[in-house]
Amino acid sequence: MRASFRIGRIAGVPVGVNWSVLVIFGLIAWGLAASQFPRSYPDQPTWAYVLAGLSAAVVFFLGLLAHEVSHAVVAKRNGLEVSGITLWLFGGVAELRGEARDPGAELRIAGVGPLVSLVIGFFFGGFAVLLALTGVGGLLLGALAWLAGINILLAVFNVLPAAPLDGGRLLRAAVWKATGDRTRASVVAARAGWVLGALLIGLGLWQFVRGAGFSGLWLALIGWFLIGAAGMEERHARMGSALRGVRVADVMTPQPQTASGDMTVADFVDHYLFAYRHSALPLTDDGRPVGLVTLDRVRGIPAEARSATTLAEVACRADQLVLADPDEQLNDLLPRLSECADGRALVVAGGRLVGIVSPSDISRAVQRGSLRDQLTPTPR
Repeated sequence: MRASFRIGRIAGVPVGVNWSVLVIFGLIAWGLAASQFPRSYPDQPTWAYVLAGLSAAVVFFLGLLAHEVSHAVVAKRNGLEVSGITLWLFGGVAELRGEARDPGAELRIAGVGPLVSLVIGFFFGGFAVLLALTGVGGLLLGALAWLAGINILLAVFNVLPAAPLDGGRLLRAAVWKATGDRTRASVVAARAGWVLGALLIGLGLWQFVRGAGFSGLWLALIGWFLIGAAGMEERHARMGSALRGVRVADVMTPQPQTASGDMTVADFVDHYLFAYRHSALPLTDDGRPVGLVTLDRVRGIPAEARSATTLAEVACRADQLVLADPDEQLNDLLPRLSECADGRALVVAGGRLVGIVSPSDISRAVQRGSLRDQLTPTPR
């Protein structure tokens, strides 16, 4: 999930927000200000309901951010890189690079998020109890009670043993510890996520038919997301197993054809496009990669403008390139490929371009790895 805009860095990790957050933020604030608070605390001015609803929604998302920051901090302490944190429609995600080194690290990284949400819930709950004991009520008490309940609910939901929830990571850690097989553990957690998603879809549709309206559809939407994410995790797990032990140098196309950024798009189309089988062309300056041009980028230039447009103007810029070392494990490279829209990595040794890795290179490596796993006899 990509961030629509960045809001800063926390604990050294970039934090961003996807536009879809505005949807759920608006729904939460509107639901509290227009329905729940007026029903529970009538005869208050409209501005008070709006202020309470907006405040509760803001604090809720700060709690979500704390949940994800805790994942990031513990991941970094366990040797993983964190490329960023993004808040979006279904909560938040800490984008980790690589895999936990052992089941214990997986347990710590996954478990800290729900624990933080639980602590936040108990904090607001304790505050609400103290106010109630001193005779304070009204909207302040209602907002605190809602924040306590929603954070505890968030913690409980997240520990359900199904990927991609934190509970799915906990399940994966347990199965990994018991079997010693990370791939099998990932598949078990993903299958559990598929089952949970199907149950939520069924429950949500049943509630909708029974008259629950939007809440039923929302539950079904969450289930649909879980099924999609669980399926993706299973595919990634099987791909990671097939590529285990494979280096970038084993799959890259060595010494790819290159060009200068000063070349026009017209020259590229006339002299390079049909002369070489590759659909991507690295741009170099004295052997150093400075850009990457693909057919998709060239296709967006009108024919009449190609002779006046240079490749440097349409290329993936140097600061957008995904660079890899020949001896780097391919599994470590895969999460970084999404950083460049063109889905390719340039392989560099001693500062000079020595190869390129494309999606087709990775696909062939996965096929070979899967075949290798099928032909490897199972120890008796």
